[in-house]
Amino acid sequence: MDIPSVVQSVSDFWFETSSAGVALKNKARKRNIINYLDAHEETTIPDLALALNLSVPKATSLVGELIATGLIKDYGKVESTGGRPASVYGLVADSCFFLGIDVKEYAVNIGLLDFRKNLVQVDMNVPYQLQNTKESLDGLMLIIQHFIDQAPVRSESILSACINLGGRINTRTGYSFSFFHFTEEPLTDYAERKLGIRVFLENDTRAMSYGEFSKGIVKNEKNVLFVNIDYGIGLGILIDGKAYYGKSGFSGEFGHIPIFDNEILCHCGKKGCFETEASGRALLRLFKERAEQGSTSSVISNLDELPRLRLTDIIEGAQNEDMLCIELLAEIGSKVGKGIALLINIFNPELVVLGGPLIQTGDYLFLPVKGAVNKYSLSLVNNDTQLCLSQLGEKAGLIGGCLIARDYLLAGR
Repeated sequence: MDIPSVVQSVSDFWFETSSAGVALKNKARKRNIINYLDAHEETTIPDLALALNLSVPKATSLVGELIATGLIKDYGKVESTGGRPASVYGLVADSCFFLGIDVKEYAVNIGLLDFRKNLVQVDMNVPYQLQNTKESLDGLMLIIQHFIDQAPVRSESILSACINLGGRINTRTGYSFSFFHFTEEPLTDYAERKLGIRVFLENDTRAMSYGEFSKGIVKNEKNVLFVNIDYGIGLGILIDGKAYYGKSGFSGEFGHIPIFDNEILCHCGKKGCFETEASGRALLRLFKERAEQGSTSSVISNLDELPRLRLTDIIEGAQNEDMLCIELLAEIGSKVGKGIALLINIFNPELVVLGGPLIQTGDYLFLPVKGAVNKYSLSLVNNDTQLCLSQLGEKAGLIGGCLIARDYLLAGR
């Protein structure tokens, strides 16, 4: 079978919807086979038949049909304790691909994942400014399309994509209520028309946590919190090994808990939100206030540069041992730690993972966070919780997005 035929067969398998009766049942069985191989990497037909409660002839027939589509293949013989060596089957890495698009305030990170969860290509920090305008949305579509056009694979073999955005996201309906909610049309439908592939939508913090839970520092832990410290502050929640979304998909709005008694207006429109004093935006505001009061810093040469100041400037300043940046990170970190202590007292998690751009400052942020966690959380609860930094770092979001695009397709969503 030539490459275009394989691509068409793969596409037909995922998106053909006219099956009925036995054909529909066999398609469900084939998805089960793929999901089994996804979890176990490789298997023999007898083991597959036993695991999925199929007869060996039926399993053989379905595997043969999947081989014809190009989704799985025979990886050779495995030694057997009795009888003839059995063939081992597994997924074909380059049969199809998936995109993860992690949208930040001033940049976009994009990754391409193959069918066996290997990152094929990554573009980090593509210049972009996130604004709630049609022009910003169209600019994002152009960035994604350019990545697809330049990818080292056939565009037809890219089956789905996941776009990560901040704020309120309903993953099931495809609506974003914080960005690009201009019409009644779901954002996913608009993106699908523009890009010509299946598109899913996810909250940026949840996508980061999904990546970390799946491919990062989380191993056997089943109850984990992921705290994303960016311009805002978000929360990803894993309970009993499953990502927790809440009824409408809006769980994890950690930054908008009204913890502080202040008159600072949050970008959500309310006052006293946690992220008004414990986030990247709060860090920038404090830096500007101190600079205007006369504090010096290597980050700026004069006050005229303050309107153009970004979080990356503060991070770079701390890495270069700028004392003002370090002092402010300690203030922010202590407040973040107090909020995390609240979460630990509520959830009693096994692990709390800190992620997002600010963790690039290392101990300048981590130690104040840890100190406040120890100070404010209950000792009996705290003793069962490990606090650590993200293993995936800035790639957590794009890896999570790629995996969501892949896993949702495998689940038939």
